[in-house]
Amino acid sequence: MSFADWKQMSDHTKASFAKLGQTHPKMLAAYGNLNQAAAAEALDEKTRELIAIAVAITTRCESCISVHAEKAIAAGASESEIAGALATAISLNAGAAYAYALRALEAVEAQK
Repeated sequence: MSFADWKQMSDHTKASFAKLGQTHPKMLAAYGNLNQAAAAEALDEKTRELIAIAVAITTRCESCISVHAEKAIAAGASESEIAGALATAISLNAGAAYAYALRALEAVEAQK
């Protein structure tokens, strides 16, 4: 699937998810319950979807990106808000790489 087919990817992901749910209905119910529990907490839907799309890029999940981009827009997130969430994820990834670089330097030092 090409990157031009994000809507198709989102539809495909939902259909595949439903198919797996037919085979493993308890798993699908548990996943649904997890989502419902998260939704019942303090964050509104738009904020949750902004976090979800940011997490989706940090976990490199293209299916997650497509579904949560769609949900973020449906929840009223603007392109600017989505870009801000993505910028935060980029910054966090850079920070994590920096922190692990320090660990790598410790490993190098320990090998001397």
